[in-house]
Amino acid sequence: MSKNFSQQIKKILIASGNKGKIAEFDEYFANLGIETEAQTTLNIVEAIENGCSFVENALIKAKHAARHTSLPVLADDSGLIIDALDGRPGLYSARYAGTNCSWEDNINKVITEMKELGIESSPARFYVVLVLLENGPNDPTPKIYDGTWEGRVVTNRSGRGGFGYDPIFIDDNYGKSAANIFEEKKLCSHRAKALQKMLSDLSQN
Repeated sequence: MSKNFSQQIKKILIASGNKGKIAEFDEYFANLGIETEAQTTLNIVEAIENGCSFVENALIKAKHAARHTSLPVLADDSGLIIDALDGRPGLYSARYAGTNCSWEDNINKVITEMKELGIESSPARFYVVLVLLENGPNDPTPKIYDGTWEGRVVTNRSGRGGFGYDPIFIDDNYGKSAANIFEEKKLCSHRAKALQKMLSDLSQN
């Protein structure tokens, strides 16, 4: 399945400045023999994410990066959706605590809001949309894939791995936080599932 994809694409630009995401993409594509390049190596600044959905933001990021390279471009937009918080932080997950906030700030805000509701746990999920542009910013057929990782969010942190909200997101199948699972995350995460969809689709073309 992946062999056909690696024959089509030898190198791909990752339209992100998020080191955690880039590391996950790097490892995933390295296993396929595909070289990745982060947009920061080309001094491409972050796109302004002013879309109204994950799909819109992923398209914005992909098209922005594609204007600066002839490589195929892969962008993603993702977020944490918490039932008890009416779906927040959702689309604003990376900047939930404000502009230029840290992930620690974001986590603290989520924990504070949950404690204000008097709860220590809530069903939640990570959601991601991937956009692949193979033919520049005006590619007439952008390829779009999504992935969901179900679990729950808790008010106590655990684990030192991962990034973002991983320390407070529990995968119920393993009973551990996303910051405490490594090999498993490569298969069960929202990003892994979206990538698997992408490879399955492209291998048939």
